[in-house]
Amino acid sequence: MKRFRQMTTGKVVVLGRKTLQTFPQGEPLPDRDNIILSRNPSFQVKGAAVVRDAEELSRLIADVAPEDVFCIGGGQIYELLLPQCDVCHVTRLERGYDADAYFPNLDADPAWELTEESDEQTYFDTAYTYQTWKRVN
Repeated sequence: MKRFRQMTTGKVVVLGRKTLQTFPQGEPLPDRDNIILSRNPSFQVKGAAVVRDAEELSRLIADVAPEDVFCIGGGQIYELLLPQCDVCHVTRLERGYDADAYFPNLDADPAWELTEESDEQTYFDTAYTYQTWKRVN
């Protein structure tokens, strides 16, 4: 979380409604511009902008530098926005978890190239690395 905070503080984070619900008290992240994607026309969030689709999102962030926009989930949001991304910052856990959504496997996608990887680190009994992936075409 420390790295995530460092990378996203003062930036724009884009996430889905379900991901927002997993945050403490279901509130937007502090010190960031939060944009929530939700198809529900009545969904509103105090302290965040709510957009209904990728086109509305594109208009809202048109004047923001691409490196200042972070797509932080969930699964449907990754699927929707990954084709528009040029860089992915991934924390790869060397452990499996049962989940209902996963980030796409960039190893299996020829459009992506691993350009940077940290040394393996450990948090309690979980090993992980930080990876940077870049779109190759």
